[in-house]
Amino acid sequence: MNTKINSRINSLKELELKADELQKRQKDIITISVCSGTACQASADSNLYTILCKEIKKYKKSLDKEVFIRRSGCHGYCERGPLVVIYPQEICYLEVKKKDIPEIVEKTLKNEVIERLLFKNETVGTVVKEYDIPFYRNQRRIILQGNADIDSKSIDDYIRIGGYKALAKVLEQMSPEEVLKEIKKSYLRGRGGAGFPTGMKWEFCKKAKSGDGVKYIVCNGDEGDPGAYMDRSILEGNPHSILEGIIIGAYTIGANQGYVYVRQEYPLAVENTKIAINMAKKYGFLGKNIFGSGFDFDIDIYLGAGAFVCGEETALLKSIEGKRGMPKPRPPFPANKGLYDKPTLINNVETFANIRHIILNGSKWYLGIGTDKSKGTKIFALTGAVKNIGLVEVPMGITLRDIVYKIGGGIKGDKKFKAVQIGGPSGGCIPEKYLDTPVDYERVKDAGAIMGSGGMVILDEDTCMVDLARFFMDFIQEESCGQCTPCRVGTRRMLEILERITQGKGEEGDIEKLEELGKMIKETSLCGLGKTAPNPVLSTIKYFREDYEEHIETKLSCKRLHRKEKVKKV
Repeated sequence: MNTKINSRINSLKELELKADELQKRQKDIITISVCSGTACQASADSNLYTILCKEIKKYKKSLDKEVFIRRSGCHGYCERGPLVVIYPQEICYLEVKKKDIPEIVEKTLKNEVIERLLFKNETVGTVVKEYDIPFYRNQRRIILQGNADIDSKSIDDYIRIGGYKALAKVLEQMSPEEVLKEIKKSYLRGRGGAGFPTGMKWEFCKKAKSGDGVKYIVCNGDEGDPGAYMDRSILEGNPHSILEGIIIGAYTIGANQGYVYVRQEYPLAVENTKIAINMAKKYGFLGKNIFGSGFDFDIDIYLGAGAFVCGEETALLKSIEGKRGMPKPRPPFPANKGLYDKPTLINNVETFANIRHIILNGSKWYLGIGTDKSKGTKIFALTGAVKNIGLVEVPMGITLRDIVYKIGGGIKGDKKFKAVQIGGPSGGCIPEKYLDTPVDYERVKDAGAIMGSGGMVILDEDTCMVDLARFFMDFIQEESCGQCTPCRVGTRRMLEILERITQGKGEEGDIEKLEELGKMIKETSLCGLGKTAPNPVLSTIKYFREDYEEHIETKLSCKRLHRKEKVKKV
């Protein structure tokens, strides 16, 4: 699918002609799409893409059609990866091994299907096409769809599905004010956790004054929650969609320099984003006078060292400046005084990924998805004791029950559901009685958790909630920047109490101490990390107080208590 790059694309018409040409060519070829996201690569027994390329070469002379091998991003169904999908038939093979590749190539070219690699279960039977699999049926894949549709290293493949068309439309047909109005009307909310209205944030930064006129725009890809990999997967699979959203944002607020902040632990995301930036420059989507609009803009990638606190926007900006990543008091907010003390717009990866869809389809279309106050879709990393671990994209308002049972397939081993941890270390646990809670910003908060960036850990009946709280508090304590006493010392005291309880050394009054400390830390900490640090402890005490009380009353450690519970069941 890659073609030689001869010159930059200068207009929407040129872009549409190129997209049409690539689409026509796509119809005349066989495409073998190999899921090359980190999860599938980790579960593969070898480099399937390389083996496929070698195998196809053997048949090159006898082929009457061109065969294109696509390195796609994460398809989401990580539980059954690696995935290989054949187009145009849309045949989906699961858990593909090195030994399967010669047979896949041979039978694909003969239009035959390999039954043993297809999805099967008692309820549905044999399923050939990917999106007929129950895991996908209850999703609304808008952002993640691009991962499956394109080669993650190919700008041409992105253009084929309408890539950079939103940017061209904005620069040729819309003023910055019109773009801002459309984003505000869509009521897109930031997907980084707090859910602040994106259009409002853009407006604050647009109106902010800078003495020399310099403004910055930053994409926050510092995804540090344990078990969360939404942003990583988008950057790995469809980095151009993020660049397009950033460029549109920069045009709207009047910025000429942007940064994509990605943690170093994401080597594939870093590699594909760098490739995307270089290709975007060669095509003229970055640089001077983009689309002849007079608008100049460039993007650099900045690698974070892996500090969880750098996910907090003021700490992230300090890190880009080459300083220690530590939060600072607000106001002033970054929109007024951010990177190098200049007005700075910061949104996370998933937020920027929504922009092109809103521009192309309109705010009215976007308002038709989701709930009254939470519009659009949300991506979650579904992990833990669920049968179908993976990356899911669902419309706001879907219930937790539907996510766990219709998409996730229920609890592993058919055990009893106990809780879902939402929002990572700063989130909370929601018990079974709230399984029918619609997932949106307000109702998740009312249930005692936060949406966060999208981590969703499913817990079964064997989970000790005290030990879970200890795990998250240990993570928070380790990642605290240490700047303010409530977070630095308070989380340490809470961790010490939790460790005593899980070791069978808990005392009367420990639960009350945890509650008192938690409330104090929430009220007095400097940044969002500290203010939300006690959430896992406070939510588990609220809903699972009996787990704490049993530890304290029996004086049993987690291991001994778990053994005792197993004997009871027998």
